[in-house]
Amino acid sequence: MKTSTQTLCTSVQPGHATTQPEAQAASWPRLLGASVRAALLVMVVSGIAYPLLTTGVAQALFPHAANGSLIEREGRIVGSALIGQQFTGPQYFHGRPSATMAPDPNQEGASLAAPYNAGLSGASNQGATHKDLSEAVAQRVARYRADNGMAADLAVPVDAVTASASGLDPHISLANARLQLPRVAQARQLPEARLVELMDRATEPRSLGLLGEPRVNVLQLNLALDALQPTNSAAKE
Repeated sequence: MKTSTQTLCTSVQPGHATTQPEAQAASWPRLLGASVRAALLVMVVSGIAYPLLTTGVAQALFPHAANGSLIEREGRIVGSALIGQQFTGPQYFHGRPSATMAPDPNQEGASLAAPYNAGLSGASNQGATHKDLSEAVAQRVARYRADNGMAADLAVPVDAVTASASGLDPHISLANARLQLPRVAQARQLPEARLVELMDRATEPRSLGLLGEPRVNVLQLNLALDALQPTNSAAKE
């Protein structure tokens, strides 16, 4: 028994044993190195390689859409086919209402209405029973009927009096465009048949032939009107 105890004590040398704190300390450099390498790999793949690949593919296959679907006239960018603009003059087709806002320069922390503000898109988030929304829609209905010479009992297209979720919708329904057509024809002294041709050219079909409804791009239609008959009005008023 004595001999066994001596042998055991001799085989275990305190100077050569690795304690748990020493093992943990030795593992930290390896763990740090692995973390740094993983972070660099993710950064290169997701932050550099993937964006370059998708940008290259988009520019090669869909250059117009990849660059914002911008519309140019006489070498000047006048807008995007994806973002609506505000038109109020009788000689133009009017787009869908916009509920976008912008910071009030005269009052810190406050906002004011800024239709088609692409830098701050969004809806009003007001529900169907909200008092302010009900009043706003009623005012838009009355103004739409007055602008287009409609009887008080005629239905108004819903897209003519409500904003879209983004507030930047560049389209209106065919029904909306047709109701505005007589007003625009009278303001420009053009035959309605000519405006129908322009409206048909600015009409986009259902997405993939299935989604949504045919719709009219207001900016493209109004630009076609100005190309046919330039107007002297400023700022689309």
